[in-house]
Amino acid sequence: MESLDLRVLGDALAWKQAGHAVTLVTVVETWGSAPRPPGALLAVRDDGMVSGSVSGGCVEDDLIARTKAALNQPSEASPTQPFMMAYGVSKEEAARFGLPCGGTLRLVQEPLHDTAWISEVLQRTADHQLVARTLTLSTGVVALHDAVRGQAMQFDGTTLTTLFGPRWRLLLIGAGQLSQAVANMATALDFEVLVCDPREEYASMVGGMPGVRRMEGMPDDVVRTLQPDAHTAIVALTHDPKLDDMALLEALGSDAFYVGALGSRRNQETRKKRLAEHFDVNEAQLARLHGPVGLKIGARTPAEIAVSILAEIIQVKNTVATPAVVHTAPSCAT
Repeated sequence: MESLDLRVLGDALAWKQAGHAVTLVTVVETWGSAPRPPGALLAVRDDGMVSGSVSGGCVEDDLIARTKAALNQPSEASPTQPFMMAYGVSKEEAARFGLPCGGTLRLVQEPLHDTAWISEVLQRTADHQLVARTLTLSTGVVALHDAVRGQAMQFDGTTLTTLFGPRWRLLLIGAGQLSQAVANMATALDFEVLVCDPREEYASMVGGMPGVRRMEGMPDDVVRTLQPDAHTAIVALTHDPKLDDMALLEALGSDAFYVGALGSRRNQETRKKRLAEHFDVNEAQLARLHGPVGLKIGARTPAEIAVSILAEIIQVKNTVATPAVVHTAPSCAT
């Protein structure tokens, strides 16, 4: 469910619309220290242009050469249905392709014909929906279904179900120097970054950050409007209880996977007491609050604190968002 894979789908759609032949390649099984996880996507265009990765560069050259040759064969000779292939099935082949520690990859190659499903996946994920896509290898037929958080990729040798989810997003309450550092780093990490700060004197600070969108309004209203889901993190950074607490009231009762607030340990205890006594926030909700926010790395500067905050967010994200791959039947060797 990486947003990288959504970009691969977007590129594949654009290439098909421009008249190119395109093949999608999906990692379906890995053994050893394979660099890319099951579900990772690569799109190959008929002129050799690529988007995405299936091995971090180990087998791409060979795969691209094979796929490009197949795409440029006469139509009656080129493959029309999905098929499986493997790399690294022996120590010699693993060494030849540079797969680390004898890693092995099993891939499904899929000549891309109909693109309507790509448009639907991109639209549904933009609407913050989780989508499961099932490919039947014998026919190339694609079906889309609603997915649920924690659902795993499934492969039984005949059908492949992969998952696509929305971009991870981060809402920052406050637009000060620390928020700017967090926003810049989060953008580089491919988060959708939103900033809410009703103080007009901070508005220009948000406007100058590329890839960052300002959310107008009071923090509690913004959180309610956003309808945080399990792909959303919310961090309060103003140091002003009138603003931070308003956002936290809504965030702690939402589905956001991470809620954090800036402040010392003593300030956090005071905050929790205030939220419990005056706003009826329950113990389970208060237990979700990460504060002092960030991992303990001895951070002192805004940039170092931003690193600690994002490191903790990523730690939580990766803990809750990595279900195992389900193999519903023994896979057949290729």
